[in-house]
Amino acid sequence: MKKKRCDHCHLEYDTSFLIEDRSMAHPYYFCCKGCQGVFHLLRSEGLDTFYDRMGDVTLTPPTESLDDIARFDLDGFVSKYVKQNKEGFSEISLIIEGIHCSACVWLNEKVLSKKAGIVEVSINYSNHKAKIVWDTSCIKLSEIIATIRSIGYNAYPYDPSLQEERANATRRDYYSKLLVGIFTTMNVMWIAIAQYSGYFTGMQSNIKSILNFAEFVLATPTLFYTGSVYFKGAYYGIKNRYVNMDVLVATGASLTYIFSIYAMFSKNAEVYFDSVTMIITFVFAGKYLEVLTKKKAVDTLDAFGGSMPSEVIVIVGEEKILTSVESVEVGEIIEVRAGDKVVIDGIILSGEGSFDLSSLTGESIPQLHGKDDKILSGSICLDSVIRYKATQTFSSSTLSKIVSLLEEAMTKKPQIEKLANSISGYFSMTIFLLAIATFAGWYHYSGSFERALIVSISVIVVACPCALSLATPVATLVGLGLAAKKGIFFKEAGFLESMAKCTVLALDKTGTITKGTPEVVAHRVLKPFDDAYIYALVSQSTHPISKGIKAFLEREEKGLFGKRLENIKSVEAKGMKATCEGHSIVGGNSHMLIQEGIVFDIPLEYISLSQFFVAVDGEVVALFGLEDSPKEGAKESIEKLKHLGLEMVMLTGDHLKAAQAIAAQVGLVNVQAGLLPAQKAAYIETLQHEGKNVVMVGDGINDALALAKAQIAISMGSGADVAIEVSDVVLRSDTLESLYESFVIARKTLYTVKENLIFSLTYNLITIPLAMSGYVIPLVAALSMSLSSIIVVTNSMRITLLKFVTKKGS
Repeated sequence: MKKKRCDHCHLEYDTSFLIEDRSMAHPYYFCCKGCQGVFHLLRSEGLDTFYDRMGDVTLTPPTESLDDIARFDLDGFVSKYVKQNKEGFSEISLIIEGIHCSACVWLNEKVLSKKAGIVEVSINYSNHKAKIVWDTSCIKLSEIIATIRSIGYNAYPYDPSLQEERANATRRDYYSKLLVGIFTTMNVMWIAIAQYSGYFTGMQSNIKSILNFAEFVLATPTLFYTGSVYFKGAYYGIKNRYVNMDVLVATGASLTYIFSIYAMFSKNAEVYFDSVTMIITFVFAGKYLEVLTKKKAVDTLDAFGGSMPSEVIVIVGEEKILTSVESVEVGEIIEVRAGDKVVIDGIILSGEGSFDLSSLTGESIPQLHGKDDKILSGSICLDSVIRYKATQTFSSSTLSKIVSLLEEAMTKKPQIEKLANSISGYFSMTIFLLAIATFAGWYHYSGSFERALIVSISVIVVACPCALSLATPVATLVGLGLAAKKGIFFKEAGFLESMAKCTVLALDKTGTITKGTPEVVAHRVLKPFDDAYIYALVSQSTHPISKGIKAFLEREEKGLFGKRLENIKSVEAKGMKATCEGHSIVGGNSHMLIQEGIVFDIPLEYISLSQFFVAVDGEVVALFGLEDSPKEGAKESIEKLKHLGLEMVMLTGDHLKAAQAIAAQVGLVNVQAGLLPAQKAAYIETLQHEGKNVVMVGDGINDALALAKAQIAISMGSGADVAIEVSDVVLRSDTLESLYESFVIARKTLYTVKENLIFSLTYNLITIPLAMSGYVIPLVAALSMSLSSIIVVTNSMRITLLKFVTKKGS
């Protein structure tokens, strides 16, 4: 007999003796529950490298069984995954395994909320992440986990390093089940065509029996393999006295299957194995679509925090010590160098330099900070060595607060989801009760068990939620496909519906409405000189201002090459200087002029712009004013968005004059300027309190909190990684025209979904009474059910014929 080693103790046993554990990405094998428990314990504590170190050494299995439920109360586990909130309660983020519909969310929240000591339960259906708050004096975490397991689900602490692995395993499992369902359905329908033809034209009994058996062979794996998820859901639904959609699907498919077996052997009726495969496969296709359109497995918060350094340089006397960010205390001296990211808020003690604040304000132009200026976590030092005093701890610094606020925002559940969870079982319960009542009525009326069973099966089959289940996923799948062709990516199918219902569009300025790169908008020549001097000077720098001037000169003039600079010197956060052909060339901001002893009054029209002065031999010869200009076609796209009836507002961290100037160019009236990230989010909340559904469009870390607060978050493809991670929709084309198209696709998709639902409900209102009256045999029920599905799919495909407005008023 084949032997295999235990994955913990490495002792060798017959494979039939080992316990197979499939709770992780690939199966593990253990000789006893004790080894299994220790393995899980070491893995959860991050000590699984122990097995790499032990090599081929064997261990003695634990003498006592160690159930892994006990690990949830261990000090090491608690310190790693559990945190205390402001009220003193314990809080943990768990992944609930086994959730596949809104009823599952409702059931878990309902059962857990009834447990004494549990203060709050909130489960996010999109990523199955649960936030649980409890009082440790009343209930242990292990008891909470045991409760979840008792109703047929599993729970484990959220660990981003393992989340992608588990999600991939789930997708592979669903994919293999769907392939089986599709294969059997395609083949059984060819056989069914022959069956239906023979029903009307006649068919020899022996041929019919062969076809019946072939359908039976194909329907069996579909029902018990592809449909296993529904049987499991139905079992736990009934166990917890809750009739969900799984009960209806499993009951309809099982009764049809059982009756078909009876008909196959008795030859007294028609078989309906084709209905079995269609019921299971069509509904499961919708489930698989949900799996594919879930949010990205790696949580946004971890990607957000993952970009932050874990250590900083702390100055103690004359010594530099590398210290973890969590251990830095208020008042300690921290050093940051060029390219370093600030992780703790503070005040500069020595040095000055340019800081990139785009991660906080969204504005691309660096700001000069010197002694006694405040610097915020999340900013990047571009060109200097700075020492500053910490005024906050890591946990209370700006970026950490944004992470905390974002986490809180992500746990908020929209009201429509709560409503859907509470009513999700009503349809299934109604159909189930109608089928039972039909069976009882017909059995009493006719006295025939077979006749009563056929009629009740007809009720379940004709009312099977195939059309209802296809109404949303097929339309959204077509909408998602059309959007993808246009470079618009919805991270979840449900976001199409949510976006279509939104009436307010909030736009970030920099990188969303504008190009995100400063351009020369004002240029004044004060004294004749050779522009080649300026071109040679700015070509030596990678600063955004220098790039903007260089691009301007390249557009305006030719033959700017050939000047060779000498004695080039870059002055931190101010500018640069050099000599060329005996002339002293200086370029930079007003601080650079002061340093060089050059006096110059800034013209009034340049005050709201970023200035770049050029001085030759101590005299200012040219002045450039730069600002970020709107993207090409922005005005036209915004006009078309207005035509959709959207209320539009610009949210920006830039000063009011600059923001109003951009707004005037693109046709926006409502401008909210000078906003910090939390203020953007607060404004979104204000709109929501007024009963408005908001779409937020941004591209920077500073937009992440507002994006999380909005009903729909959209980021431009060229935006910051964090903005893309937290968003629900990504526009890869990076244009406002793409934003307009996303709204049109979302609204058309929702309209189609509503058409499908109205048709499906009308179909059920007509066919269910007919089936209950005995006018619809299972064969006709299956045909009408198939026809309803075809109509829904055909109607959904009409989305691909969508036309977009190409000009105003068209």
